[in-house]
Amino acid sequence: MSLIKFNNFHFRYKGNDEYALKNINLEIKQNRFILLAGETGSGKTTLIRCLNGLIPQFYAGYYKGFVEVSGKNTNETTISELSNDVGIVFQNPENQLIAMNVEHEIAFGLENLGIPREQIRQKIDETIKLTEIEDILDKAPFEISGGEQQRVAIASILVIEPNIIVLDEPTANLDPLFAKKILALLKKIQVEKGITIIISEHRMDLILPIVDDIILMKGGEVLDYGVKDKIINSDTFKNLNVNKPKIYSVFNELRKRNQFKHDIPVSIPDAIKIIKSMI
Repeated sequence: MSLIKFNNFHFRYKGNDEYALKNINLEIKQNRFILLAGETGSGKTTLIRCLNGLIPQFYAGYYKGFVEVSGKNTNETTISELSNDVGIVFQNPENQLIAMNVEHEIAFGLENLGIPREQIRQKIDETIKLTEIEDILDKAPFEISGGEQQRVAIASILVIEPNIIVLDEPTANLDPLFAKKILALLKKIQVEKGITIIISEHRMDLILPIVDDIILMKGGEVLDYGVKDKIINSDTFKNLNVNKPKIYSVFNELRKRNQFKHDIPVSIPDAIKIIKSMI
């Protein structure tokens, strides 16, 4: 059974004539790290809102088809119940941090679920170790850096142990160093926990080496979905107006000059191996 399934799904917001999502058919399995890529206004954020029932339960509009998460229809299952399966981290973590200190923030979701105190303590200890935030537990969310806020937001979702974590532009407000650390943390979580992570991200140079699959979107439609090596070497990716990684641009230019005829590499180590073989 697919972890996530979109079946002929369409959605348009109330008051809009144009559909934000058109005929989405998509099946996503467990334990995958997936990049959601597309031009501005392609429907990425709307797609994300479908995963925990915000669409169609919170955002008013018209829809056709259905979305299933862990076998649950997102229109027939409450948002609170779906939150056990899907955790969403927003672009600005300050929007979802509400407690007086970091430790209380992480405990908040577990307390609302009625988890026994001893289990809460154990889960918090495991989560703070994995996210490496042991030194800031007593600090208020507004006292810590943007990168630390992202880690706390991720920890507050991770502690509930969802099957899916979705992130909408998580590095948009971070410098390259902190962005790289956050993405490395997410990959570590995906590998150790065996969960599926879906991330909408423009920094292709940082994200491409660590993802397994890529979903390409344009105009509210899914253009292609598959393993990253196949996707970045497709004409669909080449013609899409997205911020392509520097490695891609270099090797694509070599292709145009008939100096390179192999698949374009997705990381610097892979590129170095190819260049050495060409010399």
